[in-house]
Amino acid sequence: MSSSLSDSLTQIRASLPSTVRLIAVTKRVSTELMREAYTAGVRDFAESRIQEAASKQAELQDLSDITWHLIGHLQTNKARKALELFQWIHSVDNLPLAQRLNTLAQELGVNPNVCLQVKILPDANKSGWMILELLADLAALNQCQNLQIQGLMTI
Repeated sequence: MSSSLSDSLTQIRASLPSTVRLIAVTKRVSTELMREAYTAGVRDFAESRIQEAASKQAELQDLSDITWHLIGHLQTNKARKALELFQWIHSVDNLPLAQRLNTLAQELGVNPNVCLQVKILPDANKSGWMILELLADLAALNQCQNLQIQGLMTI
């Protein structure tokens, strides 16, 4: 294992409260380097693309205690695959997507952890709820009983 990676992870962990969960974003990172991070104690890995995550998960299937996080934009047509691959989806950015995930989660018998993506400032180039939109959708989101809504992801 690369001592610099191990040393860096040790330093990072020492600076964080024990209640903080360290998630390694591994977009465009080799599975070899991911194995090094795993050996150093990392158990949460995040990807932004479903296809890349699927490939890495196949190569790392012997590491059964990894928790996988989706941090990239999720299109509704890729929702089923996302639920098959990830325990966490950090980018639920609209009500139709949340409802689709809820329906598919019931079909698949899973209860994924999700974060609702909220835009702090209006930006046509970013996805997510504006605060007032989210407030208007809360009752409908509350009906998504198969999703474990854990909080907000803000952009």
